Amino acid sequence: MNEPKTLLLFGDSNTHCTMPMRELGERNRHPLNIRWTSLLARKLGDDWRVIDEGLPGRTTVHNDPIEGEHKNGASVLPAILETHQCISVIAIMLGTNDLKFRFGVNAFDIAQSIGKLIRIIRASGCGPKGESPKIIVIAPPPIKEVGALAKIFKEGERLSLDLGNEIKMVAECENVLFADLNNHVCVSNIDGVHYDSVAMEPIATLMFESVRKLSF
Repeated sequence: MNEPKTLLLFGDSNTHCTMPMRELGERNRHPLNIRWTSLLARKLGDDWRVIDEGLPGRTTVHNDPIEGEHKNGASVLPAILETHQCISVIAIMLGTNDLKFRFGVNAFDIAQSIGKLIRIIRASGCGPKGESPKIIVIAPPPIKEVGALAKIFKEGERLSLDLGNEIKMVAECENVLFADLNNHVCVSNIDGVHYDSVAMEPIATLMFESVRKLSF
């Protein structure tokens, strides 16, 4: 019997499946059975092992001066890759937290930071037979400056409008598969960052279709 292929989902609170926040500090997650990560695992079936490595507040490459250095995706990625090797596919769904006002970066910078993550993965040798895992880059939809998170993401809504196109250009330059959530889901009007339960199925479907585009 063949070992299942491994899909690592490397993301932030929207991979963690955090529910929209009405107040700062809430830590509610969508129920396990409706999370898009769980739905995706069911769609892929027994041929795949899906690892949902989503950390709320995770950035691409930034140490968060308020939430902690452990939020830096680039610094923890090598250990995560080595922990879960051999990885067939890694899907990167990051960039939203980089829009926080405290980081002072634009959409171009965020996309370039995702490019750095791609190069870390390629150099890891954590794929099958010591090769690189296949990579999918997912662009998040634009955010909204509403609710409890509005001050944290001050000016982020404007910057987020360009993020999908910038990430797409990096994906094309790095020759990795690109998927755009903006064509499938919108952020919740409650906090402007996270997704309601109705978004879980479209995200799972997009990810399932993206994985199926890869050849093995």
